[in-house]
Amino acid sequence: MPTHETGKHQRKLLAGAAKVIITNEQGEPANDPLYVKALVTQSKETTAVIITVDAVAIEEIGSIKQGYLDSIREKLDETFDVNPSNVVINASHCHGRVCVDIEALTIQAVTDAFEAMVPVRIGSGAGHEDRISENRRLRLKNGKEADVRHAYALPPDNEVTSVGPIDPEIGILRLDRENGETLAVVYNFAVHPILGVPSGRNTADIVGFASQVIEDQLSDGTIALFIQGCSGDVNPVWYKDVSHPRGAEILGNMLGLSTLKAFRSISTAEDGPLKMVREMLVLPRADFSDRIASLESEQTEQLASLRGTSLNLDTFLPLVVKHRLSPEHPSYSSHRYLHEDRVGRGDLRTLDADNRKNVDAYIANIRAMERLTIIQTNLNLLKRHQKRYNADGTGKIEVEVVGVRIGSFVLITFPGELSVEIGLSIKEKSPHDQTFVAGVTNGYIYYTPTEAQLQNRGNAQEDSDCLVESGWQALFEESVLRILEKL
Repeated sequence: MPTHETGKHQRKLLAGAAKVIITNEQGEPANDPLYVKALVTQSKETTAVIITVDAVAIEEIGSIKQGYLDSIREKLDETFDVNPSNVVINASHCHGRVCVDIEALTIQAVTDAFEAMVPVRIGSGAGHEDRISENRRLRLKNGKEADVRHAYALPPDNEVTSVGPIDPEIGILRLDRENGETLAVVYNFAVHPILGVPSGRNTADIVGFASQVIEDQLSDGTIALFIQGCSGDVNPVWYKDVSHPRGAEILGNMLGLSTLKAFRSISTAEDGPLKMVREMLVLPRADFSDRIASLESEQTEQLASLRGTSLNLDTFLPLVVKHRLSPEHPSYSSHRYLHEDRVGRGDLRTLDADNRKNVDAYIANIRAMERLTIIQTNLNLLKRHQKRYNADGTGKIEVEVVGVRIGSFVLITFPGELSVEIGLSIKEKSPHDQTFVAGVTNGYIYYTPTEAQLQNRGNAQEDSDCLVESGWQALFEESVLRILEKL
């Protein structure tokens, strides 16, 4: 194994980085390449491997199959004597499709990174980008929360009272060669990269474009590694826009340029601590039986609320347009109404009243249908996870929480899609000034919402497509604080 720990470089931090294309080229051509990227850092005492993959998740969902993480760790242990606990694999959470030989290509990327190791200078800092993301949970007047998803109809605007926060911080690790050229940039940001491109083709989405911008503007051979943050409830802006083509490249360019702006202000030092700490954490697994029963009861009520109307879609649409354009005189010009008033007839006004009742009834049916689609979507999620709860029988989920420190850059990782408020809380409580949080890392356990969001179960995706039970967040944050104290 190439350790580079002899001679004049014995005390210096070493690093190497590489990337390999993993795009699934079956079918139509991709819009842009997907990559697996590897960063190897090594001190006299420790070797750390950070791998990033342009994929939706590490196993469980998407095209990376079960066993990938363990196999990668095993092979790196055999080939390079890397402690399996010191291997971190993060999914960007883009919904791109990777090739079937992802495992072999991952090993190739890490091997190339090992072979490219050189002494480095390191520095860290933070950038800011608040234009490309928005919280997708909508707080409603009835106390519930809804999600901005393609699978859900949006609630009426007058029912929405507020939205949740975002995390605009970009966490940045800079690694330079001794001659001042950039070797690699690690950047951490919270956003779902699910906007897509106009063609609808395979894409690494926002973060793929951002990484390309960063690499193009720095030294030849620079590798930009995106690490997904706490994006469980954070969408790209304009996610449900139907008036413009999908704009992932525009948002990616903005993220890349904001990262570069902060990157250029980061100074580097010759050395710094390299540490990794891992804890295995047991979390409570959720029993959804009561919530499923409650949603099924509501489903029955919503079905019973549907009423027959005289209208169908073809007659409803022109009627609702006419009544919105001219509420006082929807059926004809005003002079005809005035004429009927003068001669003592009210035929048009009677017609309008009947039509308003039919329009209101039709809209009520639409609202019930929209709620039914949300209930059905979330019931399917809850029932799927309930089957696993019943089959598991333990009521527990074991996950790993990892802390990585490279110089003053501190990263906490977790396999769930963490809600943004959890990441903000960890940053606030951390004893380290530059602490960043990564979800979708070293496995995948679906969404991990806040305690408050769990009380909304069945109304949004984060609290329905979820395996954990109330109490999980406190256990996780306690583990994080223990790890942070050791870094």
